[in-house]
Amino acid sequence: MANIIKSQQDILTKLNIHVLNSMQEEAISVITKTTNTILLSPTGSGKTLAFLLPIIKTLDPGCTDVQVLVLVPSRELAIQIEQVVRDMGSGFKVNAVYGGRPMSKDKIEIKHIPAILIGTPGRIADHFSNDRFSLESIKTLVLDEFDKSLEVGFEYEMRSIINQLSGLNKRILTSATQGVKVPNFVRLDQPTVINYLNEKTISKLAIKTVVSPTKSKLQTLLNLLLHIGNQQGIVFCNLRGSIDLVSRFLEKNKISHTCFSGGMEQKDRERALIKFRNGTSQILIATDLAARGIDIPEMKYIIHYELPFALEEFTHRNGRTARVNAKGTAYVLKGANENLPEFIKNVKGIDISNKVSYKPQYWETLFISGGRKDKISKGDIAGLFFKQGGINKDQLGTIELKQDCAFVAIPSAIADELVKKLNNTRLKKKKVRVTIL
Repeated sequence: MANIIKSQQDILTKLNIHVLNSMQEEAISVITKTTNTILLSPTGSGKTLAFLLPIIKTLDPGCTDVQVLVLVPSRELAIQIEQVVRDMGSGFKVNAVYGGRPMSKDKIEIKHIPAILIGTPGRIADHFSNDRFSLESIKTLVLDEFDKSLEVGFEYEMRSIINQLSGLNKRILTSATQGVKVPNFVRLDQPTVINYLNEKTISKLAIKTVVSPTKSKLQTLLNLLLHIGNQQGIVFCNLRGSIDLVSRFLEKNKISHTCFSGGMEQKDRERALIKFRNGTSQILIATDLAARGIDIPEMKYIIHYELPFALEEFTHRNGRTARVNAKGTAYVLKGANENLPEFIKNVKGIDISNKVSYKPQYWETLFISGGRKDKISKGDIAGLFFKQGGINKDQLGTIELKQDCAFVAIPSAIADELVKKLNNTRLKKKKVRVTIL
């Protein structure tokens, strides 16, 4: 095991965080002293760190079994929390398991048992039923975004999992939504509730309507994107068919984008987010799956290409922008004869006739067929690109390192040249393939 770090200050230094917000401070204090906690706080307020910091302190370095189980409603959230734990650099092993990828991959990763196991209920229930590890040392259970897990039908699996955890002495439930009933099977006796949902913060979110003169909103969407200029944002649709329609139109008009929906293969969903995070894609066209629980940066704006069905969806979509202290804009695209739902009130229309100069896509993403299991680090990858690739520091974008592969953002103008130079070269002891993603 690597060096164990439990000091909160050391972890925060590694994460380059100088000060915690008031919700995090209170949550850490309460979770440390309390058996059962419900943490209610808006999307993007830092709940993940709020429950991980006190949990790390409870871990026993001498224990070789799973000690903490984190159940989440989506694969993306599992991956996101796993990455946060890794970035904390505590020295404790963490793994995320989830549906949509081969079970064999899970088995390889958890052969060396993690201290913290994160997963979707269906995949965790599968591991439980096959006795892949002991459950005796699992003392802490986290149900992150528990309302969403219940909403998407995980109740049966969650009941089965929790009934098998006889040694629990700490339960933490988090949500960005109020008023969800906690089922009896969670056995959440006399929980302490930390509620920051009604904090009187001054919203810096501007909501603006853009009226399309025709029933099809595609041209209006393009005009709006050209009006906004080169900034990253999310275009929300209700249906996968709408995503395909918007994608074909934006591709025809040379607007760099990726798509994200529940109908996509897990690998494609992950790669869409990687390209969006590193700047290769300017626009993410997505269903409400992207409204919460995925790891993407703060957005300057989001666009409701199709109107949401309910206030909750409207709120969560808008929560992707104007988070914490930042400003943001939610644009509502409205057909000429389309009525806004009653929960969208007091919004101002805007004129989008003036266009900003729109620059073509700058970054491209390269795929490398080697990762952590090959003992490859981000430093090794940077070295390869500097030495063999001959690029300078400014030309190396974001590096995302996975268990068995890596993704690197580089200027699109030199992508083909770098592939020729680096494909089939050695990285550490492994011969790696380098291709454009």
